[in-house]
Amino acid sequence: MTHTRLEHVAIAVEDLDAAVSVYSAILGQPDSGREFVEPEQVRIAFFDLGDSRLELLEPTAEDSPVGRFLRRRGPGLHHIALEVPDIESALERLRGAGLETVGEAPRRGASGRRVAFLHPRSSGGVLLELSEPAR
Repeated sequence: MTHTRLEHVAIAVEDLDAAVSVYSAILGQPDSGREFVEPEQVRIAFFDLGDSRLELLEPTAEDSPVGRFLRRRGPGLHHIALEVPDIESALERLRGAGLETVGEAPRRGASGRRVAFLHPRSSGGVLLELSEPAR
């Protein structure tokens, strides 16, 4: 994965507006935008932090991935996203190294990116997102 960089850190929250107020106070800036990602059933608020972002994730359904996460673990760190230039080749290399993915194929994520996830069982207990920039 040449040219990998930290794209974002995602935090699961129960109330997006309340969390945005808290993080706006902490960071001394307003959020830089919001988005609804229907396939993932999540509302997202973004905070630009130099070359990376902070994402706050609020589920729109209790049975969504983030909804299940909140029910099991409560609010907190959900995943770390690494930007990769070519998600297909990154997935091929990582699967070849024995890492387990969540799902088979990349899917649409926020900001038009193609994303895929590595299962925490194979990545040291952390859900890792691979994120390819929109072309």
